[in-house]
Amino acid sequence: MSKKTDEQKKNIVVVGGGYAGIHVVQYLTKQLDHAKYNLILLSPRPYYLHLIAALRMLVSAEGKLEERALVPFDRLQGVTYVQGSLKEIEETAPGKGGSLHLANGDTLPYAVLVLATGSKWPGILDFPESEEGVTEHVALWRRRFAQAAGKHIVIAGGGAVGIELAGEILDAYPSTKVTIVHSGTRLLNDVYPDKFRKAMEDKVRGRGVELLDQDYVDVFPAPADPLVPADVPTRAGKTLKDVALVVPAFGARPNAAVAHTLGAGVLTDAGFVKVQPTLEVPGHPGVFAAGDILDWAEQKQAGKAMGHASVVTANVLAFLAGRPQKKLYKNPIEMIIVPVGRTIGGGYVDILWGITVGNWLSSIIKGKDLLIGMARGKLNY
Repeated sequence: MSKKTDEQKKNIVVVGGGYAGIHVVQYLTKQLDHAKYNLILLSPRPYYLHLIAALRMLVSAEGKLEERALVPFDRLQGVTYVQGSLKEIEETAPGKGGSLHLANGDTLPYAVLVLATGSKWPGILDFPESEEGVTEHVALWRRRFAQAAGKHIVIAGGGAVGIELAGEILDAYPSTKVTIVHSGTRLLNDVYPDKFRKAMEDKVRGRGVELLDQDYVDVFPAPADPLVPADVPTRAGKTLKDVALVVPAFGARPNAAVAHTLGAGVLTDAGFVKVQPTLEVPGHPGVFAAGDILDWAEQKQAGKAMGHASVVTANVLAFLAGRPQKKLYKNPIEMIIVPVGRTIGGGYVDILWGITVGNWLSSIIKGKDLLIGMARGKLNY
């Protein structure tokens, strides 16, 4: 029997080069029959952008994190990388594959499709798709933080991003006044116990950060260049004086709008992709989803990606073999590590009575290296 050429093989396409997409291709490449199938990773950027390190990379040039936190895909084994942005999914028929229409006009056929397109953030974490755009984005925010050093910076949002950003600012520019404005009665959300949330507040306040709870910043003036301090009103009627920079750190949304091109009912009203416990999209056999875009009651975190990838991989292989899909996704243990800079932070693991970790473990696990070494290792760097 003659060997199939790449053109004769069927394509298994994973869309999205974030944490979930990387894990899916890594798991699939070890088990897929490469004599029959091409495994393709489709992503706008030719590298994995390690978002866990993004805040430190954006605050200052120290350590040149852009040289380590942007990890190329070129060492992925058994995976073909295609650079492009997905604009439309054209399904031939349910379970019969289809075509992906890209922004540049190219068309990519697929037999199985895995959507792992992640989240979109406002402001500081809203990275452009182009390589040049990412470089400019990093330079712009570094310039803004340098100009705001020693002045007043307001962070809108008291989740993990807001807390970590406050710590990074104070590590880089210790004389800066930092205020976090957040809607809740405590930092973080009520998935985590009040005792842990209070402990995190104490750590944040211990760094000199002012916390303004049950309030909102509604106006985000475009920063001038150079920055010009101005008063900023809050929804509750307070005035934050002489603010050099307001940074949105809230409101991540699923980056899954393209999935609506599969047909009506694929997305929830909030924009998440509906999935069965097999992580297959209902009514669309052979189309799966993973990562932050899942309509699943869990915290949206990179750490969930391995569980998603394991289920998706098993069920993709079952689909290709014509077998029933038996592996089901189950809610994982919730856990979180939140650095407040390199040496301070805390964490919580929802097992037994609820286990908390303090500064030392937080620093060792995440604060010092931001898991960059682990991320690079996964891409063979």
